[in-house]
Amino acid sequence: MKVGKLIIGLVSGAVAGAAAGLLFAPKKGSETRKEIADSTNDYVSGAKNKVDSVKNSLEHKLESLKAKKNAATANNKVEEAAYNTKADLHKAVS
Repeated sequence: MKVGKLIIGLVSGAVAGAAAGLLFAPKKGSETRKEIADSTNDYVSGAKNKVDSVKNSLEHKLESLKAKKNAATANNKVEEAAYNTKADLHKAVS
């Protein structure tokens, strides 16, 4: 019997809460749903903007790293050419 009374108490409490919510609600349900939808859209839009911002930042950093890598590769090629030229000159002089 205790479980039955508990269930009856929970259901009656939920019904009373829903009734009180309807009676004391400051706005119509349609207005409340519209506000919830609008605020949800705002949050989604804000989150999308933040994701796009992070994506753009990562793309710029990736491009910077690629440029540094290309510069390092070019520098290595120049150093290699200078070393080979120096070796050729040393052979020619010897």
